[in-house]
Amino acid sequence: MLLCSSSAAIRRISVSWLIMANNSNFKSHRLSRSDDAALALERSAKRPRTMSTHSSLKDAFSSYADHLNALNEKRERIVKASRDVTMNSKKVIFQVHRISKANGEEVLEKAEKDLAAVRDQHISRLVKELQGTDFWKLRRAYSPGVQEYVEAATFFKFCQTGTLLNLDEINASLLSLSDPSLEPLQINLLDYLLGLADLTGELMRLAIGRISDGEVEYSERICQFVRDIYRELTLLVPLMDDGSDMKTKMDTMLQSVVKIENACFSVRVRGSEYIPLLGSSDPSSFLVGVSDAEL
Repeated sequence: MLLCSSSAAIRRISVSWLIMANNSNFKSHRLSRSDDAALALERSAKRPRTMSTHSSLKDAFSSYADHLNALNEKRERIVKASRDVTMNSKKVIFQVHRISKANGEEVLEKAEKDLAAVRDQHISRLVKELQGTDFWKLRRAYSPGVQEYVEAATFFKFCQTGTLLNLDEINASLLSLSDPSLEPLQINLLDYLLGLADLTGELMRLAIGRISDGEVEYSERICQFVRDIYRELTLLVPLMDDGSDMKTKMDTMLQSVVKIENACFSVRVRGSEYIPLLGSSDPSSFLVGVSDAEL
């Protein structure tokens, strides 16, 4: 009987051990299958995501490179167009300086045609490149040409009518060059004021030249006109945020005002001495010492 009890106990222990072993194997097998499935899922998920990310970054940087290359090419075209505007605007200024009592209408008529050619042939290239875009980003590329064009246009206007060509009138003359469906190129206020500052230098040369021709009253009108410009800009420039270039030109403008005033003052105070000597090389002439560039 003791033997039977021992055998039964052994069988129960064996059965329990087998059950535990089976459960352990099942759990380990289930965990192993779960780990394998999770690892496979992770690998399958990571591989496409990595390839997709690499491809999208490559496409993004390719588009950035294309955009920058196109922008640089446009900047180079704008710089070249600006140089052409500068060169031809200077020719208009030189043409206007040939004016005198005898040939005034002829000189101004040719200058008007030359100025229209600058607008239609060269300013139009700038408009074509810049209309419909954020042209403020490219301002440094075309600003020198625009300033020279403003100087030529205002100089011609003064010699023609004795008045100042304002910014709205200049921008209105450029509207016909733009596509009506796109944002037109408009000259900004800073470039207009910088061109206006350069105008005073040309007016100073014109005033000295008119004095040498005996047109003292005309030179005095120029003097008053330049004074008014300088006075108004003196009040405006300290309020400008981006006025570093303008502040530099204000010193040159003051020198132009002083030169015109001195010339007009000398003629008025000592006119009987100087009028016969105008344009001569006599050492007593007040024009001696004024460089040819200023005459």
